[in-house]
Amino acid sequence: MTATLLSPATTARRGALPVVFVLAASWSLGFATFHAQGWLPEALAPFANSASGWTLLTACLVAIARPTAKAGAALGAASFVLLVLGYAAAADVADLYYSPVRFGLIGLAVGPFVGAAASSLRRGGRGAGAATALLSGIGLGEAFYGVTEVAGTTGLTYWLAAGVGALALLGGMFATRLRSRDARIVAGVGAVIVAAAFVVAYRSLGGA
Repeated sequence: MTATLLSPATTARRGALPVVFVLAASWSLGFATFHAQGWLPEALAPFANSASGWTLLTACLVAIARPTAKAGAALGAASFVLLVLGYAAAADVADLYYSPVRFGLIGLAVGPFVGAAASSLRRGGRGAGAATALLSGIGLGEAFYGVTEVAGTTGLTYWLAAGVGALALLGGMFATRLRSRDARIVAGVGAVIVAAAFVVAYRSLGGA
C-alpha cells in the first residue's frame, strides 16, 4: 500500500477548513440566537440569551473542529466574539440596537478557556479534569443563578436543564475519560469552585 503525500498547499487548505467552519458557524448561530428568543418555546427561550447557551455553542463548535489546546483557545475567543457580533447584526437588521462591547470583552476573556477546555475533553488525565470542571461549572453556576434569581420571570425549565446537562457532562467524563482519582477530584471540586465563582461574577455584573 502506497502512502499519498499531500502538497503543503493542500495540507494548509484542509487545516483551514475547521477554522473557517467555526468562524462562519459562530457568526451564523449568533445571528440565529437573536431570533431564537421568539422561535423557541417559552420554557427554553433563555437558552438564546444566556451565558451557558453561548458557552455550549462555542464548546461544541471547537470540539467539532478538534484543534490542539492552544488553537482551541484562539478559536474559543474568536467563536464567542463572533456569536456576539452575529447577535448584534441580527438586532441591527431588526432596527434594534445591541452593543457587542460588554459580551465581546467577556468573550475575549472567557472564550480562550472555553475553547481550550473543549479541545481537551477527549484527552484523559488532569487536563480533561480541568476542562470538565470549567464547562460543567459554568452550567451549574448559571443553573443555580437562574433558579435563585430569575426563575420567577423565566420559569425553571431551562435552568434545571442546564444543571442536568452539566451534571451529565461531569458523570459522563467520570465514566469514560477520568479514570484516576486525581482527575476526578480536579473535575468535581473544580466544578463546584467554578460554579461558585460564576454566581459571584454574574451577580456583580447584574446578571450580564
